[in-house]
Amino acid sequence: MAPAIPLATYRLQLTADFDFDKATAVVPYLKALGITHLYTSPVMKARKGSTHGYDTVDNGQFNPELGGEAGFARLSEALTKHDLGLIIDFVPNHVGVHFADNPWWLDVLEWGQTSPHAVAFDIDWDLLPHRARGGVLLPILGSSYGEALERGDIELRYDSDEGSFSAWYFEHRLPIAPERYGEMLRLIVKEADATETEAGKRLLSLATRYTGLRRPNRKEAPSFKAELRGIMGAADIVTHGLAAYRAAKDRPAQTLALHHLLERQHYKLGHWRLASSDINYRRFFDVNGLAGLRVEDPGTFAATHRLVKQLIADGKLQGIRLDHIDGLRDPAQYCQRLRRLVRDAQGATKPFYTVIEKILCEHERLPHFAGIQGTTGYEWMNVITQVLVDAKGLDALDETWRQVSNRPPRLTPYVKDAKRRVLETLLTSEFTVLTRLLARIANGHYSTRDFSADSLRQALELYVLHFPVYRTYLTHSSPTSLDRKLIDETIERARAEWFAADEGIFDFLRDALTMDLLKPGRPPHSAPRVRRFALKVQQFTGPMMAKSLEDTAFYQFHRLLALNEVGGDPASTGLAISAFHEAMKARAKEWPHGMTATATHDTKRGEDARARIAALSEIPGEWTSAVSRWKVLNAPHLTLHGNWRAPSATFEYMLYQTLLGAWPLEGSERDFVARIQAYALKASREGKEETSWLNPHEAYESGVRSFIEKILDPAQSAEFLEALQTLARRVALLGALNSLGQLTLKATLPGVPDFYQGTEFWDLSLVDPDNRRPVDFAARHAALGSLDNPDWSSLIKAWPDGQIKLAWTQHLLKLRGRLADVFTQGDYQPLDVRGTHADHVIAFARHHRGNAAIVIIGRQFAPFTQAGREWLVPEGFDATVDIAGYAAHGLVENELPLSQAFRDFPAAVIEARTTSAARPARQRVRI
Repeated sequence: MAPAIPLATYRLQLTADFDFDKATAVVPYLKALGITHLYTSPVMKARKGSTHGYDTVDNGQFNPELGGEAGFARLSEALTKHDLGLIIDFVPNHVGVHFADNPWWLDVLEWGQTSPHAVAFDIDWDLLPHRARGGVLLPILGSSYGEALERGDIELRYDSDEGSFSAWYFEHRLPIAPERYGEMLRLIVKEADATETEAGKRLLSLATRYTGLRRPNRKEAPSFKAELRGIMGAADIVTHGLAAYRAAKDRPAQTLALHHLLERQHYKLGHWRLASSDINYRRFFDVNGLAGLRVEDPGTFAATHRLVKQLIADGKLQGIRLDHIDGLRDPAQYCQRLRRLVRDAQGATKPFYTVIEKILCEHERLPHFAGIQGTTGYEWMNVITQVLVDAKGLDALDETWRQVSNRPPRLTPYVKDAKRRVLETLLTSEFTVLTRLLARIANGHYSTRDFSADSLRQALELYVLHFPVYRTYLTHSSPTSLDRKLIDETIERARAEWFAADEGIFDFLRDALTMDLLKPGRPPHSAPRVRRFALKVQQFTGPMMAKSLEDTAFYQFHRLLALNEVGGDPASTGLAISAFHEAMKARAKEWPHGMTATATHDTKRGEDARARIAALSEIPGEWTSAVSRWKVLNAPHLTLHGNWRAPSATFEYMLYQTLLGAWPLEGSERDFVARIQAYALKASREGKEETSWLNPHEAYESGVRSFIEKILDPAQSAEFLEALQTLARRVALLGALNSLGQLTLKATLPGVPDFYQGTEFWDLSLVDPDNRRPVDFAARHAALGSLDNPDWSSLIKAWPDGQIKLAWTQHLLKLRGRLADVFTQGDYQPLDVRGTHADHVIAFARHHRGNAAIVIIGRQFAPFTQAGREWLVPEGFDATVDIAGYAAHGLVENELPLSQAFRDFPAAVIEARTTSAARPARQRVRI
């Protein structure tokens, strides 16, 4: 039976091409590898053709494209047979909308605020401009509304099986409010010239019986529709009569009729570009097709979690990964409800593994939420990278970046500029909702009514620009001291940039954000509005930071791409070994069971591509010289036009790092050029400098595409390709050594190691969708079968084929299985390292009740490999590890020389026993 706390998880990306049955076939391989829990992408019904599953349209059923309930049952049976647990990725924050597949959303479009599902969506009904009645903006049109109408792109249709009317815009279904059916039937019968027919008379009679405001209402509508579809001959009349609404440029009366009908619906159709300024439902980031859910509503929570609860009760689900926890109005409340649901489902209090997708900024601490074991591990991925890079090399790369970009190597200005850009474009509508709400709060009392809407908007904008993390975690009560401090400090930074008269506007803003406006003795303000504002700001700053930092600044600031990871700091100066040890000791006490990831579906590049690029910090001089030469060689391939060039100088610098990270280890790769071009298109649009998703610069994009094609063409760039390949071989070797150390740390540090699909071999993928390409599991399973007794020297000689990584992965996971208590419950003890090369070694012990594992890895291998020209020579290491207090086979001294530890492999994990209380390290490591 799988342990309650996983020893190792394995992430599979499920799609129509890799469904439940395909996952079932992989289960024996995962068991042989040493995995204890399969961890899947979302399994609930998603939009047809979804490649990720985050566009869930029905949380109450399994995705039929994955095999539905029957397919899931087969997977569950296989997992039980092999003693593997199941963790699913679950999306509480949002669902897929538009199109014709989300029953809740379609009901809301049909019935507006009277729909029982209206409370499930975060819609500001009264914010549509120039509209008397509330409605939701649907920014789905590819052209202006008038053009779409006159072209006949919006078509009214009748569903004779339902007895219902809907407007259709290509694949988007737009239900017509039943209260309009009566007037429609009268016009349809007239248009069909059927007033004297029996069916026509019955249709008119039906329409006449439901007169008055808002009729038929929700209670009456089912009978109305049933009678409508039961009228013999009605379908033919309606089919002909709908010509009265068949819009076209040369049919003005019909176009106007359809327009007037659409204007009286619970929605308003608009061009997709309106989303940035006028959208009035909360989205996932800026994705119009993903609408935010109000899981704070008890009914919505219960309905969306019903299947999850059943799976837990049936013993088919052992864990859950909560997607985008920062999107929720009150994550703390949500986690408490989820814990109660788990307890109710299990019928007893026992562990249920729950982790949250949460991006922590530098020096940010994770709040303690009920029932949560930790995060999905982005922060630990970045800690590992930062301790492996060469800090001295980063100083040199700072200067290189300064020369390339003509800007200081500081990230903050990039993020601030990106936030301004996002506020002006992608998230303008969400920000407008907040500023209007803040203005209404101010107008609610005579003491604050003189704060103009424009001044409040500017003050709130400064606050957002200076807010340093993703969000605070206020509940309906007062903020924690940590959140209050964060808000106060941000207010002061914003105030420092305010050049108008203050007159208390920032004090008012602070009190609104902290809800201090509601304290006894304060001038009375609307409590619902103040709470709504404070909690909605929290839901806004997360997407704001994500779109500005991850999806903009990370694609502009290219000083060393290995540091440009989700939750990372591209301007990091590296991490001292002593600081690394302190972080791990704290983690062992606070979050010993959170995930440790080195690759996910969200990472900007594969874990081994990242490890390669990190190695550039070890040879910064050679790297800078190489880039200088490559720029000269490739200058003829640039596209020059007026005051711009394609690619830009900074983008060209980014491309060279990308090429080294992804360069094929053995031979050529058939689609390599296309992969790099696809990555470059996404990276350039995300960067929003020369081009963007909203406003593509076709000439620039074409120039970048042409540049890549030419520099990777042997007929045009032979000298460049030879130089690139020479350096790539060396960087690949240094990267491989980095990768094996990274893997060792992931598997032995406090936490649960998570393995992303396919990364048992070298992972040189780029950002999605590149990292979601099909995985050859048959090849991996076959290779694993030949590695029962690995010959490390042979594997080292053939290291480019990736089998050395697969063998080491299995070795580490078997060790975790044998020493399960050590790795799930054990302490973390830094070990003292002495010698000339002490700063190239990370050593620590994990121990629990007498059992222990000693872990030793090297870092910054350039001095021991002739800068990547040959495999590691362990005799070159002048360092010893103090292992006093630990005994193991083959260890007879209190000190272990690195030349002995690395004799067979560039890392060591040694099973041991504690002979006395493990002594604290004397911190002699030289940094």
